[in-house]
Amino acid sequence: MNNLRNINVKGRKVLVRCDFNSVPVSPDNPGSDFKIKKVIPTLTHLREGGAKIIVISHLGRPKNREQELSMRPVAKRLWELLGGNVKFVNDTIGKGVEKEINAMKEGDMVVLENLRFYKEEKENDEKFARELAKLADIFVQDGFGVCHRVQASVVGIPKFIPSYPGLLLEEEIRVLSDVLVNPEKPLVSIIGGAKILTKTRVIERLTDKSDYVLLGGKIANSILVAKGICIKDLMSNEEEDLREVAKGINLTSPKLHLPIDGVMALSNFEEEYSRVGAVGTVRREEGIYDVGPETIEKFKLILSEAKTIIWNGPLGFFEKKPFDKGTNEIAKMIGQINSQVFSVVGGGETVEAIQNLKIENQFDFISTGGGAMLDFIAGKDLPGIVALEENSKKKNDED
Repeated sequence: MNNLRNINVKGRKVLVRCDFNSVPVSPDNPGSDFKIKKVIPTLTHLREGGAKIIVISHLGRPKNREQELSMRPVAKRLWELLGGNVKFVNDTIGKGVEKEINAMKEGDMVVLENLRFYKEEKENDEKFARELAKLADIFVQDGFGVCHRVQASVVGIPKFIPSYPGLLLEEEIRVLSDVLVNPEKPLVSIIGGAKILTKTRVIERLTDKSDYVLLGGKIANSILVAKGICIKDLMSNEEEDLREVAKGINLTSPKLHLPIDGVMALSNFEEEYSRVGAVGTVRREEGIYDVGPETIEKFKLILSEAKTIIWNGPLGFFEKKPFDKGTNEIAKMIGQINSQVFSVVGGGETVEAIQNLKIENQFDFISTGGGAMLDFIAGKDLPGIVALEENSKKKNDED
């Protein structure tokens, strides 16, 4: 791919695609500015180089133009982090936006309105991508968390103007590649959360690459059912899902470590009831909402041998006590051994749990990608990265 550090951006209009989803949007929903802070090095590099910076991102899943999903608070936070000179523009394309951009001076920055206020963004509409591209001379992709999406601002813009990876995207690719290709062993991978079908390929690849794969959350529960360890009444679509799981994962691999006990509760949460028991004792009216104390100790023992750790997905329903203990205990364990391991963490819920404990600085790398990180680990081509590679190839062929 082209290298952003090798080009002169002075006086040039640079369109920067960020991933500011799940960031602070209101006093009632403060969120986290983690993703905003992660792109500051790219924005600072461009500003110091004299670029005119145009920031674009989506936020949430708007149906219309809901103001609670406006990018205005993001612009305000960028103003605070960058020391001013950041302006919010109340639209994404059109003559008014072009007028604001044409009035910019070197080092100025504007933040455009939520990309998804236009349905054409998710539809990967070529005309919309062309309208975005004509706002700038150069495109910089720094939203790793959206690189698995086939959307106008991800794969469309690089068709029309010179395109480069941002500093954050470069770092994401380098770190994730290193831990997969040449990790210091033993490598311990932890996969939790839900959406079992989106993670079967990830588990399969990590089982091949890792010395140990620890499973928790709904993913582990699904595999326990697939192996016949847990009894559960299933809907027909769940049965089909579990058949796919059984086909996609080597359930007999000695590297694969499932919970041996769990924290159970009634599936409807109608009563304040929970108990700890072996996973094989779960009753039909119950669900497993966290790993149990024996599993936590088993996982800690394995982690104590690790030199590299990859973690994506919580081990239980961590948002509700008492089902947060497994996720929190494992997070704190990794933090305690951080001097002897290289740890990589990703996924919004996992990052949220770590931030709740205020131990972010005890992890070596926190990825901004959830689904993108999983697809990268699974060995899939990420459309946003492919678009940059094709743009780079086209430029080299023209040169």
